[in-house]
Amino acid sequence: MPTHFLPCDGCGQTASPEHIARRLQRLEWTTRYRPVHIGTLLLAGVSPQADEDFLYAAQFKGEAGRLLEAVGISTTGKSAEVVLSEFQRGGFLLTHLLECPLEPGQWDQQPPEDLFEKRLPQVVTRIRRSLKPKRVALISDALAPLAARFSEVDLGCPLILDDGKPFALDAADASSAVHHLREVLGLAAAGM
Repeated sequence: MPTHFLPCDGCGQTASPEHIARRLQRLEWTTRYRPVHIGTLLLAGVSPQADEDFLYAAQFKGEAGRLLEAVGISTTGKSAEVVLSEFQRGGFLLTHLLECPLEPGQWDQQPPEDLFEKRLPQVVTRIRRSLKPKRVALISDALAPLAARFSEVDLGCPLILDDGKPFALDAADASSAVHHLREVLGLAAAGM
């Protein structure tokens, strides 16, 4: 029996049943800790491949660990639920331009920049109409080619950049980006 694959609504990639199941699991994890009023929407490029790097999977490695460090939330001696509740109470929500990891071989078939371009209008609409944050911070160097586009579109709120570029929390050495984002969020919070 032939299987027909449709584009995923979260990333635009051709979606197998396994892809959809994984997307739904990550949506469930994220929705549980979505703040009612989003203070800062942290927008990354591509959802991490490994669940332990995905913030809402509650293992706090890789991207998740760097992000928690940037927003000043320690995981030491705390359960995952307490950590994610602090993140939620802080008014933070993490999402990705491509809400699903890239499927194996996707880099060869279609560069992520092409998928980013295709997803941008949907993401901007979602930010304005559904998420309605007080501010958006780009936190992935992968979004650098789109930083100017994000600056030009009406997000309905201010866009936070690192000297005109995204905060590179996905860089090999993200320590300066983590530190600078923490400073900017602290200054932004003091000004609210």
